[in-house]
Amino acid sequence: MRTARLLSAAALAFTTVALAAAPAWGGDAKGTRLFPSSASPGDLVTMNTGGCGAGGTAAGDASSVGAGTFTLAPSSHMGQSVGQFKVPSSAHPGTYEIAVSCADGKQATADLWVGLAGAALPTHPKGHVNTGVGGALGPDPVQTAAGVAALAVAAAGGTWLLHRRARGDGI
Repeated sequence: MRTARLLSAAALAFTTVALAAAPAWGGDAKGTRLFPSSASPGDLVTMNTGGCGAGGTAAGDASSVGAGTFTLAPSSHMGQSVGQFKVPSSAHPGTYEIAVSCADGKQATADLWVGLAGAALPTHPKGHVNTGVGGALGPDPVQTAAGVAALAVAAAGGTWLLHRRARGDGI
């Protein structure tokens, strides 16, 4: 019984620390984003940030990719600033950090991935993997529900056995 409590406390502590340390989904805390985040030489890239506050202006720095500086101005979205720059035709493939400095001294960055001109940009996989065995996100919800039910029964049975063992009922 004591071991189960220790393991439960350790799992809870680990989960709490992991959730607290995880970054917010969808960019940095200031909401700085590039559209598109993957570009080819010659493409026009738009940078949005919410870090400069309502009515905030900012200076963008895309000199890492060779585009120089650009200005961000307040946009029609509440508290957002927006600006654009063009990826120069001389840009080499790779990842570049694009920075923005707000008029109030705040700073933010976003990463731009540059590929070869005319090359296909990287895409993220979608859907389940067709391995021949099936998967949790397969096309058959009945099999998925049966698998979840089997796992729930196994967890309940294991808990019951551990409880009997802790009471000394002979297992």
